[in-house]
Amino acid sequence: MENNDLLHAKNGGIERLLYIMRRLRDPDTGCPWDIEQSFSSIAPYTIEEAYEVADAIARGDMADLKGELGDLLLQTVYHTAIGEEEGLFTFHTVADAISDKMVARHPHVFGDQSRDKTAEQQTIDWETIKATERAQADQTRTLDGVALGLPALTRAVKLQKRAARVGFDWPDVEQVLDKIREEIDELKAAESAAHRHEEFGDVMFVMANLARHLNIDPEQALRDANQKFTRRFNGIEDKLQQDGRTPPQSDLAEMDALWNAVKQEEPKL
Repeated sequence: MENNDLLHAKNGGIERLLYIMRRLRDPDTGCPWDIEQSFSSIAPYTIEEAYEVADAIARGDMADLKGELGDLLLQTVYHTAIGEEEGLFTFHTVADAISDKMVARHPHVFGDQSRDKTAEQQTIDWETIKATERAQADQTRTLDGVALGLPALTRAVKLQKRAARVGFDWPDVEQVLDKIREEIDELKAAESAAHRHEEFGDVMFVMANLARHLNIDPEQALRDANQKFTRRFNGIEDKLQQDGRTPPQSDLAEMDALWNAVKQEEPKL
């Protein structure tokens, strides 16, 4: 297919997108903004697009999800275009690498292992395979390989899970709750901004640990709390609007009462 034909091909698929990216990055005829980008400058957009995919899923908007998945795919194409220019990898070698990994991690599907095992056993086997991969990559410490760029709560849980696998974990929830009380007391006693910062981080870390012990995803729990706060505060504004007023024309006592009224109107869990 001629290049111009590929550019406008409605069913050009991934090859069309790869060609478009090459054109955008062409140092002589491409887009000046696209040419200037690097792995590090594009990384924040990659994270943002992943969150927008998750948002579309949470909203149940499948039409929007199609577009957001395209935006996320573009990020992979962008990084692999830069990788190809620097002689590091290509889109196709990246695709081959993940294909190899999936085959290796699913011997019960693609190999000779039995599929007749529980989901729990499959998780154990998965972690065993990943541990072998980390050892081969010279990641010999327990916490090696937990990505720095993860959301902080998610990374905290992953670090704790790794530590728990070698026995560094509280055996029950009550001990975690005791640690939370201890950390809150230390936060109260902190006298400097730097010390308060440190102790607040400790409180958040142990709260993530509590979530892990309760089988709660702390990121999702906080997203749900954000959504609930937004819904209830919007309810306050709606009730004030009935009197032709806005929040600045109210006060904390009234808005707190309206908050409770909105809360009472919600369905019970």
